[in-house]
Amino acid sequence: MFSEILEKLKESAQSVLPISGIVLALHFTILPMPYWTVVLFLIGTLFLIFGMTLFTVGADLSMMQIGEAIGAELTKSRNLLLIVVGSFILGVVVTIAEPDLQVLTKQVPAVPDMVLVATVAFGVGLFLALALLRILFQFPLAKMFIISYALVFIVAVFSSPDYLAVGFDSGGVTTGPITVPFILALGAGISTVRGSKNAQEDSFGLCALCSIGPVLAVLILGMFFDSSASGYAFESAENVASWAELRRLFINGFAAFFKEVIEVLLPIVVIFTLLQITHLKLAKTRLMQIMIGILYTVAGLVIFLTGVNLGFMPVGTFIGEELACRPDNWILIPLAALMGFFVTFAEPSIHLLNKQVEEITNGAISRRMMMFGLSFGISLALVLSVVRILSGISIWYFMLPGYALALFLTFFTPNMFTAIAFDSGGVASGTMTAAFLLPFAVGICEAVGGNVMTDAFGIVGMVAMLPLVSMQILGIVYNIKTKRARRPLPQEELLLFDPAEKTKGEKSGMIDFDESADETDDTRGVRK
Repeated sequence: MFSEILEKLKESAQSVLPISGIVLALHFTILPMPYWTVVLFLIGTLFLIFGMTLFTVGADLSMMQIGEAIGAELTKSRNLLLIVVGSFILGVVVTIAEPDLQVLTKQVPAVPDMVLVATVAFGVGLFLALALLRILFQFPLAKMFIISYALVFIVAVFSSPDYLAVGFDSGGVTTGPITVPFILALGAGISTVRGSKNAQEDSFGLCALCSIGPVLAVLILGMFFDSSASGYAFESAENVASWAELRRLFINGFAAFFKEVIEVLLPIVVIFTLLQITHLKLAKTRLMQIMIGILYTVAGLVIFLTGVNLGFMPVGTFIGEELACRPDNWILIPLAALMGFFVTFAEPSIHLLNKQVEEITNGAISRRMMMFGLSFGISLALVLSVVRILSGISIWYFMLPGYALALFLTFFTPNMFTAIAFDSGGVASGTMTAAFLLPFAVGICEAVGGNVMTDAFGIVGMVAMLPLVSMQILGIVYNIKTKRARRPLPQEELLLFDPAEKTKGEKSGMIDFDESADETDDTRGVRK
């Protein structure tokens, strides 16, 4: 257990510290920040690291165990209706507990937090059920993407423009530390039970499909909620002026977020308890492990949300606002590219995905190529997001051609890479995107007098979209390299060996050319 905690601590630190380093570098060079803002940020950094550590350990012990147990029970039943209904409920439950979603809801005005959470969770549950049905009936993944995104943009035409960016951001934050492992485990279980020869390929693409549901659900929600009903929801904590006020701020924060976390996790515990009594019948040892994991999850999520809301968000907003007010606010563009680079290298899930792709392609697509494709895509996404905020260009002009290009590339990309590319978008939009980059975008937007709903939001969606294009291009490159490797050699380069020579060449790993051949023709050593 201790070694596992240390490993999770290392991963959490790798995610948080690069952005923290950039913030401190700005503070000591071109953008000095108020003393108490820096103090809040440093405390928030520690809270993020330790909170995420406890949360991920707790999620492994509890949420993943609950998901795997219920998923195994579903797959054993081989009952189609039970699989569909059960996967929908599980998708809703795990999404409600997703920390990245909790961070996003704190920043969206007009819509109550629980309404937005419930809407996003419903979308994930619906599309998780559809994704599992796709595996069972072997419906082509590329066609599923085309139909789903066509529906998204048709609905977007009739939805409020204010909710287009929020919708795509909602899709990006749902693929986080709880939902991704759970969804992948459930999909792998369904694929294994089905026994398809495409089981490995079917394990990809689930997360990408599940991220479409929230986009569609939020766009429909936008037809009923007026975003002008209230102002920006997040309140900065920059007014702290003493250690006593700081202590009071964090005590109140702990109490408020503890209440919210209990409300979020209680439905999961209740559903699991009922299933344990009626169907699961887990052993006492495993049940005790899950209970301990739930305590870790509660503590970690409370600490994490406190650090994000009181430490990270105010600094992100402050930096974006201050730099946007400068005459040389063009500096925001290279800064966005730099942050995109570090966000890519700091996200542990990206390294896991890169390793997985390298193994699948037998090294034809290396981790370095994967990292280049992702870092280029994410850096470009952040640069375009900043340009969009400064210029006030509608997100329509980015999302529509971006997804059109991504869907067009599916006709030329190997099926495996189509699934990997669409999954990589969700992997790329990790915790730091919602916790720091979104408040950073809000600060820029408020400084230039833009509309927060239409201009600032969308940065998470952009980060989730660009890797779809860059990774599919890598897939096309891989396909070309594979075809070249399989192409027959020209006749003049073929050597025909006798069995002894062939054996020798295979053992040495070399092609031996016998220059003393008795009979040769004019084709440079080709035996008659």
